[in-house]
Amino acid sequence: MASAVKDSRSGYGPLLRTPGAWTFLLPGFLARQPFAMLTIGIVLLVESTTGSYGIAGAVSAATGVSMALFAPQSGKLADRFGQRAVLIPGVLVHVAGVAALTALALAHAPLWALFAVAVPTGASTPQVGPMVRARWAARLGGSPLMPTAAAFESVTDEFTFVVGPVLATALCTGIHPAAGLVAEAALTLAGGLLFASQRRSQPPVHRPQGGDRARVSALSVPGVRVLIVAFLGIGAVFGGMQVSLTAFTQHIGQPGINGVLYGIFAGGNMLAGIACGAISWKVGPRRRLLVAYGLLALATTPLWAVAAVPLLGAVGLVVGLCIAPALITGYTLVESLVPAAARTEAFTWLTGAVALGQAAAATSAGQLADGFGPSTGFLVPLAGTALALTVLLALRAHLLPRPSSGAAGSPAHGAIAQAPAVSDDRERELARA
Repeated sequence: MASAVKDSRSGYGPLLRTPGAWTFLLPGFLARQPFAMLTIGIVLLVESTTGSYGIAGAVSAATGVSMALFAPQSGKLADRFGQRAVLIPGVLVHVAGVAALTALALAHAPLWALFAVAVPTGASTPQVGPMVRARWAARLGGSPLMPTAAAFESVTDEFTFVVGPVLATALCTGIHPAAGLVAEAALTLAGGLLFASQRRSQPPVHRPQGGDRARVSALSVPGVRVLIVAFLGIGAVFGGMQVSLTAFTQHIGQPGINGVLYGIFAGGNMLAGIACGAISWKVGPRRRLLVAYGLLALATTPLWAVAAVPLLGAVGLVVGLCIAPALITGYTLVESLVPAAARTEAFTWLTGAVALGQAAAATSAGQLADGFGPSTGFLVPLAGTALALTVLLALRAHLLPRPSSGAAGSPAHGAIAQAPAVSDDRERELARA
C-alpha cells in the first residue's frame, strides 16, 4: 500500500506538494474532461435530428442510467484487479459506442437503435474521477489533507462542467451537431490511455485471500446508501439544469447563450469548492452536509419562475454555489465510512448516483419542456433536492463515522479510522438527542 501522508497542515499548498501527486493529477484532469460533454452532446445531437427534447433527454437518460448501474461494478473491479486493467478496455468500448451513436443519430435511425447503443456507451464511460479520489485516499489515509483533497477534486470536476458544456455547445452549434460527441470520444481516448499509463500511483489491489470469506461491499455500508440518495438529488440538479437551460434558450431564440448560462451555474459550483477546500472546518461533516443540502433545495425554488436571462444566470450562480459544499462533504465522508478495500467502489456508487439522477432529471425535464413549456423543466431540480433532503434528515444517524473498533482485524480499515473529522464525537452525542 502507498504510504499515507501524515502532514498535519491543511490547504492546497501542502496537498499539491504531496509526493507523486502530479503524476496522476494532470493525466486525470485531461481524462475527465469528456465526462461533462457526453450528456449535453447527446441532447444537442439527437434534438437536432429528431426535433424533440423529450426524445433527446430519453436517449441521454439511457446513457446515464447505464453509467450509474455499471460504474460501481467498474469500481469494484478496479479495487480488485487494478485501475489500468479496467480503464483500458473501458476506454476502447466507450469510444466505439460514441462513434456508433453519432452515426445512427445522423442516419435518423429508429429510436430503439439509439437506445441499444446508448446502453454500452454509458456503461463503458471511464470513471476517472473516482479513480483519482481513490489515489488520493491511498496516499493521504489518516491525514487532515483528505477534506482538502475532496474539495480539490470537486473543484476539478466542476471546472470540467464549466468547460465541457460550453465546449460541446460551441462545437454543436458552431460547427456541426455531431462535433461535441466527436470531441468527447477523442478526449476520452487520449486522456484515458494516458491516465492508465500512470501505474506507480495506482492504489493497491485488494484481492480476497482464501480464508477471507467476507469481502466488504461499499453498498453494505448504511451511510453510503444515504449518500447515494443525496447524490441522486444533486444529479437531478445537473440534469434538470442542462435540459431546461437548453430548452429555455432555444425558446427565446438565443441557443448560443445556453453554454454561458450553464457555465455560470458550474462556475458558482467551482468557486464554492475552492472556498470549501481553503477552510479549516470546526463543524463535523454530517452537519455541514445537512446545512449545505438545505440551502441547495432552497436555492432551486425560484428557478421555474424566472423569465429573464440575467436573473436566470444569477439564480443559477446561487444554485451552483450551494452544490459544492454538499458534494465535497459527501465525498469526504466516504473516507471515514468505508473500508479501503471498497473505496473506489464507494466513489463510483456516488458518481453513478449523480449520473442516474442526471438521467432521470433529463428525461423528466425534457417531457415537461415539451408538454408545458421550457420553464417547467426547472421544477425537476427542486423536486429532486427536496426529496433527497427529506431522506437525509430522516437517516442522518447513518452518516456518523465508524468507531475505530469497527476497523479491527483489517489493516486497510485502520487508515480510515485514524482520521475522524473535527467534531465527530460531538455529533455522535447530538445524534442521540
